[in-house]
Amino acid sequence: MPSAYCKSLILSYFNDIIILLSPPLLLGGKFSFNGGFMVFNIPEAGEAFEEYELSLLDTVEHLKGELNTIRAGRANPQILNKIVVDYYGTMTPINQMANITVPEARLLQISLWDAGMIKAVVKAISASDIGITPTDDGKVIRLVFPQLTEERRRELGKQVKKIGEDYKVTLRGHRRDVMDKIKNFKKNNLITEDDVAGYEKEVQKILDKNIASVDSLIKEKEDEILEV
Repeated sequence: MPSAYCKSLILSYFNDIIILLSPPLLLGGKFSFNGGFMVFNIPEAGEAFEEYELSLLDTVEHLKGELNTIRAGRANPQILNKIVVDYYGTMTPINQMANITVPEARLLQISLWDAGMIKAVVKAISASDIGITPTDDGKVIRLVFPQLTEERRRELGKQVKKIGEDYKVTLRGHRRDVMDKIKNFKKNNLITEDDVAGYEKEVQKILDKNIASVDSLIKEKEDEILEV
């Protein structure tokens, strides 16, 4: 029985990859979304880490969405993501009502499936904060992205940097939350000081990886803004 147990492997499907997990995970281990795994001596620690990593990943995904809505010099369909239109009683995103294409570098073209909604969509875009006035010919709506001035590029650069710093604060807040849980485990004699030290190192490693992701996204957006 023991020998068979030791030879056993658990197949786990995660993130579109088949990963071989070794027997120690049966003793309370949790798979780490950032690669590899840790073995936890209490289930609560594994759950805390899982929640922590998911919170960080969710924060980075939100940052991607926010950066996509910032208008740089070239046409970007995702600036329309936050604009919704009353479509027969249901508030509907434009990208669920039309084909949105980029026929030229600074031109966005919206071909509605229901041409009767053109006026409503034009009105919604005009009332939004994207800063572009739409035009239409009764069939297709067009958004021409003006080339950014040097002053506007600097303003957007500062805005993007601030957004990045704000998201880093959010990430560090998640780190504080999970460390509070870990310290509480120690307070209740569920783990040792050595456990706390080990967990803290892993918490920081995961945070650093996500901070690097934020820096990379901010740099990418800054380069897009500076692109002439």
